[in-house]
Amino acid sequence: MTGIKQKHAWLYYAAGLVWVLLLVLLDQRAKALAAAELKGGPVRVLIPGVLSLGYVENRGMAFGMLQGGRVFFVILTVIILIVLAAAYHAIPEKKRFWPLSLGVLFIMAGALGNFIDRLRLGYVIDYFQLEFMDFPLFNLADCFLTWTAVIIALLVVFFYKNEDLKQIHL
Repeated sequence: MTGIKQKHAWLYYAAGLVWVLLLVLLDQRAKALAAAELKGGPVRVLIPGVLSLGYVENRGMAFGMLQGGRVFFVILTVIILIVLAAAYHAIPEKKRFWPLSLGVLFIMAGALGNFIDRLRLGYVIDYFQLEFMDFPLFNLADCFLTWTAVIIALLVVFFYKNEDLKQIHL
């Protein structure tokens, strides 16, 4: 652990925990609203031709794959969360790496949000529907996961240099 990280480790991890908790709470609140307002009802158009709100209980993973694999998803999510926690720990506390650290936290929050649904309900609540293409419904946690993964990939390809990436000690 670097001198900076040793000195401020508690703050770094506390801030990370707060971010994850806030994002998970936002995701869980959105899913509770979707269940209360959309379940059994008609699709609600938000932006005509672009985005609607519906309600689906997804017992699979991304795009409805592996339906009914609850135990597999629980084990996989625990492994992913451990890897993400190790990645967060390995990222230097320098300002240059804040986008990467924040990205890892968003992915953790997305994984945790869907993990909570699987444990509590046995399925994940999905509610966003793209009207301009045939695409499965998704939720805020899915947005955290996919958008952040794309942003991290772009950062690694276009922003961080090899010297930067060598500072991350996994």
